Parts: sequence; C-alpha cells; structure tokens
Amino acid sequence: MSHQCFEVEVEDGIAHLRLCRPESLNTMIPAFWSELPSIVREIDRGGEARVLVISSTGKHFCAGMDLAVFTSGGAGAQAKGEMGRMRANMRLNVLELQESFTALEKARMPVIAAVHGGCIGGAVDMISACDMRYATRDAFFCIQEINIGMTADVGTLQRLPKIVPEGIVRELAYTGRRMPAARAREVGLVNEVFDDHAALLDGVMQVAREIASRSPLAIWGTKEMVNYARDHSVADSLNYIATWQTGMFQPADMMESFQAKAEKREPKFDSLLPVAKPL
Repeated sequence: MSHQCFEVEVEDGIAHLRLCRPESLNTMIPAFWSELPSIVREIDRGGEARVLVISSTGKHFCAGMDLAVFTSGGAGAQAKGEMGRMRANMRLNVLELQESFTALEKARMPVIAAVHGGCIGGAVDMISACDMRYATRDAFFCIQEINIGMTADVGTLQRLPKIVPEGIVRELAYTGRRMPAARAREVGLVNEVFDDHAALLDGVMQVAREIASRSPLAIWGTKEMVNYARDHSVADSLNYIATWQTGMFQPADMMESFQAKAEKREPKFDSLLPVAKPL
C-alpha cells in the first residue's frame, strides 16, 4: 500500500518508517494523522517486526503540524453549530490527534526516533512518544506552539517532563527556544549524537539489530513495565510485573538463551504472534 507521508519497509525484524515529504519539510498534513497510527498498528499486529525505526528525508526531520490540519476539520477547525457542541467536537478532534502518537507507546515493539535537522512543534510530540531518540549534530528541537500563540496539546507537555528535567521542559515550552543536539544529549532527550545523517542511520540500525536479536516477548514485557512504572507508584509497578510474569513468563526463550550460549551461537527466538483484527 502506498502512503502520502511515509515510506515503509520491514526487513530482518526491523520496521523502518520514513517521512517522505522533504519538499514540504515533512509537515504533518491531514493524511499524516491517519497514516501514522494505521501503519504502526498494522506493523504491530503482524508480529514480524521486533523494533520500529522512524527517520526522515530532506533537510529537516519534521517542521510540525501543517496549517491544513486547522482548516480541514481537524483540531482548531471552525465548524458551524451551537457553541457547546462545536467545542465538544474540537475536544474529540484533539483526542484523535493524540492517539496518533499514543499508538507508538501502545505498540508491542520499541520505537526509535532518528532525528536530523529541525524537530519542530508536533514532531517533538511524536518523538516524545518514542522509546529512544538519536540525533545528528545539526539537529535541534523546538516546542513551536508557544511561538504561534497556542499551548502544545498532543503529548509534548505530558511526556517530555518524564524524559528530561521539568525545569528544562518549562524553559523550552515557555520560550519556544531551539535546543541544539548537544544540549539535548546533555539533558537526556537523545541517547547519542552522530556527525551526519548516514552515521545516524548506521548507529540507530545497530541499536535496532541488537533489540531485534533479543526475545520479542521479553522486550514487549520490558516496554510495558517501563511505561507503566513511569505513570504509577513503585508499589503498583511491582504488583503489575508480578501479575504480568504469572501469565507471560514462559521458559522457552530462557532455555533457548542458555542453549545458544552453551553451543556458542546466537539465540533464535520466535516472533510475536499476529494479532487478529476485530470482527
């Protein structure tokens, strides 16, 4: 299936999703918001991919939300009708946009963002929903919404304070300043900085291959636990992992790890099972 905003490939357990509108700085047009969650959910349901990499093309990673979203029935679009009903619909529109990025968190596999050039506005919302972020030296990050007179509303202000210190988030969100890659690495927004785009993709794919070589069931459980612990108390999180392990911890993958080590080979793990689509 062809997409307007993305190129997709899956090979050796690694799904690679590329933003492919470089002539428009990969802005998030209306199609973006339906294509992204649809693609991610389809990859996730298939079970073949064990990690998802999101990269981009052109000069910048992504310049954020396209103005067309505000004029085509999306968030902020003006509709005719009674004011309370109009505002209620706007809330539903914003929630739907949020779900486009929440799909990244809900996926069973880890999601890695490979950022070059500008990562602006909605793009920060997107990478905040990823498991890990890597960048080129020329990359920069900007919570652009404050610069156009609005409050960021699709994830940045909710997720970013769980990734970097709150004071850093407040400074970026209140001022709309650009954070260069070196500073992003310093505060923990990105894991590593690479010299250029080619080196970035090489480095990220190496990380992706390492993840893909591990038990996908154990990786899924690990992602589930880290995300849960982020949003819950230690006591609740310990209770959740105990319950999770009761059902999900099976000896097959562990036995394969031990056997592979004894035989001096790389372990081979079954992929996750496909998820049946709802009737």
